[in-house]
Amino acid sequence: MKIKISAAVLLITVLIGFSASESRGGQDGDTRMITDVWGREVEIPVKVETIIVLGSGAPRIAAYLDVMDMIVGAEGYITQDINVLRDYNPVHHAWFLTLPVVGAGGGSGNNNGFPEEIIVAAPDVILAGFDREAADELRAQTGIPVVSVRHGTGLAPESFYKAMRVFAETVGARERCEIVLSFIDASKEDLHNRTSGIPDNEKLKAYTGAVTWNGRRGFSGTHSNFGPFVAINALNVADDASVEGFYEVDLEKIIVWDPDVIFLDPGNMDLVNGEYASNPNYFRSLRAVREGMVYTMPAFNNAGTNITYALMNAYYAGIVLFPEQFADVDISEKSARILTTFLGKNTFDLMAEGGLYYGQITIGE
Repeated sequence: MKIKISAAVLLITVLIGFSASESRGGQDGDTRMITDVWGREVEIPVKVETIIVLGSGAPRIAAYLDVMDMIVGAEGYITQDINVLRDYNPVHHAWFLTLPVVGAGGGSGNNNGFPEEIIVAAPDVILAGFDREAADELRAQTGIPVVSVRHGTGLAPESFYKAMRVFAETVGARERCEIVLSFIDASKEDLHNRTSGIPDNEKLKAYTGAVTWNGRRGFSGTHSNFGPFVAINALNVADDASVEGFYEVDLEKIIVWDPDVIFLDPGNMDLVNGEYASNPNYFRSLRAVREGMVYTMPAFNNAGTNITYALMNAYYAGIVLFPEQFADVDISEKSARILTTFLGKNTFDLMAEGGLYYGQITIGE
């Protein structure tokens, strides 16, 4: 993490702070107060025109709110090739390449900004997926207001709604924000209503494995309260009241569960196939494997949650687990609508080219 600041940069920071305080003290209405997700009161300009977005979720929210043209600095990872693991990347990659690098990027919540470069870029506000201490630290290093928009993972938890609204209030995108959130609400309601009346004893038992979480995982990497499954009221054999989220399950327990359908992250199939090569009899003992009921479940968490992919996964899981209730849903058409609503562009084919695709798979091939 880049945190050392030269004496010259410290002088610039002091001058920036002095100039800002002069402006704020000179005329009423030059600034306004905003409360971020941690309850921090942050003084920002009345009209925010330029921003920097750092850390978990912040660049993605900027894309969802359609304010990418306000950004004056990019995270370092964007200088790499197009990466479909972050849904906004294929759409805005070329734009980010025109911007100076002002931070490392990532989802830890720590301060990974580059203070010197941020000061030179001189945004009105920094919006960051940082924890409280990291936001305070970067504010002290740069003299620039830092508004935290950190939120939880999953299929649009309440913390995501709060982060979206804080971001929108900061940049003046409230109308666009409510359009996106209303779309999420309508999608969740549709997903729930299709399956809410089905008793558990009439549902197929589902398992999701090879779930990407803080890195790539093998077959035993699973998830309790898995967002796409929760959205469609699926019967998730890995649900565990003592576990919230990702965990590694004992392989023998999966045999006991004997799921009817297995979903796997296609990006981790090399790991799963390696496990198959070492112990093919284990996988052959699973009914879903023997009957060809194994399907893809593309990763949707990467420095925060791609809400687009999570919604698409929920609809795809519905198609597989509840074919009658989702008979009218074509995954490519539904995905096109979701992606276009959030990002202004249908990147469904680009996702598939990058390894995030929907379909049946065979373990061991």
